[in-house]
Amino acid sequence: MKIAYVYDAVYPYIRGGVEKRIGELAIRLAARGHEVHLYGMRCWEGPAVIERDGVILHGVCAPRALYAGGRRSIAQAVWFGAKVLGPLLESDADVIDCQNFPYFSCFAAKIASSAHRVPLVITWHEVWGDYWYEYLGWRGVFGKAVERLVGNLGARSIAVSEATKAQLEEAGFGSGVTVIPNGIDCERIENIPPSPSTSDVLFAGRLIAEKNVDLLVEAIALLRETMPDLRCVIIGDGPERARLEQRVADLDLERNIEFTGFLPDHDSVIAAIKASSIFVLPSSREGFGIAALEAMACGLPVVTLDHPRNAVRGLITDQTGFSCAADGADLAEAIERAISSSGSMAEACREYAKTCDWDLVVEHLEELYHT
Repeated sequence: MKIAYVYDAVYPYIRGGVEKRIGELAIRLAARGHEVHLYGMRCWEGPAVIERDGVILHGVCAPRALYAGGRRSIAQAVWFGAKVLGPLLESDADVIDCQNFPYFSCFAAKIASSAHRVPLVITWHEVWGDYWYEYLGWRGVFGKAVERLVGNLGARSIAVSEATKAQLEEAGFGSGVTVIPNGIDCERIENIPPSPSTSDVLFAGRLIAEKNVDLLVEAIALLRETMPDLRCVIIGDGPERARLEQRVADLDLERNIEFTGFLPDHDSVIAAIKASSIFVLPSSREGFGIAALEAMACGLPVVTLDHPRNAVRGLITDQTGFSCAADGADLAEAIERAISSSGSMAEACREYAKTCDWDLVVEHLEELYHT
């Protein structure tokens, strides 16, 4: 089977949960004998079409910044949606799997799938609905309208979590949504040794407003009063980094909080997670949260926010972590509880993570593509 994935950002050149999902699935599908193509921005040096790990990468346009003013760039999304249409029309894929965000590429994928009379699958990571108004103000009416158009393209829908499936059904975007979650490579994670540099609290992700890392900084400031040697490592980069670093300096927390930026490879991130006691992901908007699942595979309990748009809540049980309100004091209390319980929760976290191994995920996806 010839499979075409469509997403503007290409892993590992750009790192994020969606990029990693596509990369992991594409590599495994190629290893199972399928011809897998990924259509994205040319995030690499050299030819526009290259092969990496058995997957054929198509750089359909020059890269443009994903973010503008701390938000996903609308101009970039339109640009990519226009540029990907021609290559998709030239392809002869048996199935096209397009990620719902950033939306405009879904219209190109629909045109191509209709022209070649092949199935179109749209993989939904989140449904924003009224959140568009919070994100864009009055202009959110246009974002919501575009999302609704994509939801009514008549494609087969995959949701990456039960929370996303519920959002799709509530929005009326078709019925019979299939949940195929994100996954992790349990064997690889198990074989990575921990970093020699230890920490008590670790965050890994893009430094954007919705991740609420400022709440983590506030919580560390509160905990420092009783835990003066508390060490927090923040892995990642993004438009919020400069503001967060200034906040850390203002609170005199440089001794307690370290910003590493993006680490050189994924193994380095796993090594850093293994060297920590707990993982904190204080997102108010998260379609799944692969990093949280990877932390569980490393034996770390996860602390996250009890927010309706945060799908990480679905990973939390009494044995795997804690959820709290979007408040610095509540987050500090949850972090303290997690640190004190981390040793006793480690095995339950690892066992839960094993149920989401990528090899199990790709089997379910392959079945869906064949039907």
